[in-house]
Amino acid sequence: MGGPGGLRRARRLCHWGPLVALAVVAVCSATAMADAALWYWPLDTAGGSVNFIVLLNWTVMILYNYFSAMFVGPGYVPLGWTPEKSQDCMYLQYCKVCQSYKAPRSHHCRKCNRCVMKMDHHCPWINNCCGYQNHASFTLFLLLAPLGCIHASFIFVMTMYTQLYNRMKVILTNKTSIESWIEEKAKDRIQYYQTGETFIFPYDMGSKWKNFKQVFTWSGIPEGDGLDWPVRDGCHQYSLTIEQLKQKADKRVRSVRYRAVEDYSGVCCPVTKGVKTFFTTPCTEEPRISLSKGDLILATRGLKHWMYGEKILDSAADGMKQERGWFPRKCVEKCQYDSETDQPVDGEKKNR
Repeated sequence: MGGPGGLRRARRLCHWGPLVALAVVAVCSATAMADAALWYWPLDTAGGSVNFIVLLNWTVMILYNYFSAMFVGPGYVPLGWTPEKSQDCMYLQYCKVCQSYKAPRSHHCRKCNRCVMKMDHHCPWINNCCGYQNHASFTLFLLLAPLGCIHASFIFVMTMYTQLYNRMKVILTNKTSIESWIEEKAKDRIQYYQTGETFIFPYDMGSKWKNFKQVFTWSGIPEGDGLDWPVRDGCHQYSLTIEQLKQKADKRVRSVRYRAVEDYSGVCCPVTKGVKTFFTTPCTEEPRISLSKGDLILATRGLKHWMYGEKILDSAADGMKQERGWFPRKCVEKCQYDSETDQPVDGEKKNR
């Protein structure tokens, strides 16, 4: 019996109604979850976690009630059914197709070709009737679907606002996202060393409209050749690149050297490095670097359970590779270096 029943259930899916409905649910849910991760990363705050869990719960409940309404079905009057008391037949209609009397509140469905108990209507979206057994699940599906859409719409709006606001904000100052980050680091560098110097972003024309026209033109072709740029007074073509060189030099001074104490394969979400490391993997397209026990790494930044840095390679040929990326913090430990020889000072060398 399981074979034919499963085949009938599979056939219910092979209809334009369920295919369209499930496609809409899948697209909306996937888009909302992706946008939720962009707008309110769930692993950073409790609010982000709750938002993501509620969003996931909408999807689960919508699909559960949808498939219940589809596969459980409305319930059908048994073929050949007659009331217990034969004299009650006079009060009932007779269905010639099902060769039985129509029970109270039942109606014959031409699509299902059966008499449906407490029939409400035949719904093409579930490719089944709504009736006695699935009335509740069908109604819950109709209730939960718009509620989930409202939540998803809110996430869409917030994601569009935050993304467009951040993108338009940098355009109006004639910056890119990377250049905004360089400017912030310039302020930190100057404040840290208290050099008294000032950094002026060279490409801000001082007018939002002039900055806007650097990106958007009537012809659709941006101004200039992409190599030489107009700069504001007091700056020159290399003001930004000079600052970048200063920041790179400063980064190497401020960086901390670590030695790998565990092997790490470089996978995005390592299962063997602990639950917290697994669930707090950096949400970025930046690479991971594999580690072997004893490797030396120059770390420049980090999170609670992850660090970012560059592997210190031995030969000049290997040095050209510049292996940079994220790695689990638990795989490394800080090591001290001899300032004269720039060599690691480990327990063996100290004893000497």
